[in-house]
Amino acid sequence: MDRMLVVVFDSENKAYEGKKALQELANEGSIGLYAQAVLAKKSDGTATVKQGEDAGPIGTLAGTSFGALIGLLGGPAGMLAGAAVGMSAGAVGDFANLGIGEDFIDDVTKVLKPNKVALIAEIDEEWIAPVDTRMEAIGGTVFRRALAEVQDKVWEENVNAMKADLAQMKAEQAQGRADQKARIQEKVSQLDAKIQNQMQKIKGLREAATVQAQAKADVLKAKAAAVRTRTS
Repeated sequence: MDRMLVVVFDSENKAYEGKKALQELANEGSIGLYAQAVLAKKSDGTATVKQGEDAGPIGTLAGTSFGALIGLLGGPAGMLAGAAVGMSAGAVGDFANLGIGEDFIDDVTKVLKPNKVALIAEIDEEWIAPVDTRMEAIGGTVFRRALAEVQDKVWEENVNAMKADLAQMKAEQAQGRADQKARIQEKVSQLDAKIQNQMQKIKGLREAATVQAQAKADVLKAKAAAVRTRTS
């Protein structure tokens, strides 16, 4: 299952130990690792996103979700640093599409205080024990949440509700007086435009999800091939 992972440490050195441990778990096949970065909270509350050895492909392989999480946890500094490693600062607007929930962000930020450091990763894992065991041994506090790309379903429900309103408006228009019909027609036109806009967004979400899924699969295959090459 694809998950967002945040592990909070007391120091940057510990966070890099955690980063190395995640890579080792990926190399041995315990998890799939799409992207990871280290975010350090300074004493004044601002944040810096560190680049690691896999900073280059982060933006292309993880898409908006990873960059958005960095932006939300790091604030404006995090968004800018995220963009520097291939993330879009505008990705924060798309983060709500994942259905992760504000409670996850709240839980993390309560622990990610000034002078704390977070390891942020997007992973695929079947069991939580491998990651938790390694991270807790290093002194990390682990937060994770499954990625649930449900916004298209929410939009579908909204579209259905708007279609019901549209049908009601048209029924009232058919029975109304001439002066009422003109006013209702304006509302009908506006609502119909909103419905068409929402349907385009749903289509775009589904297309983006397909592209991202393929990109993740390609990344995991490439990393597996690289591991085989190093060990052969």
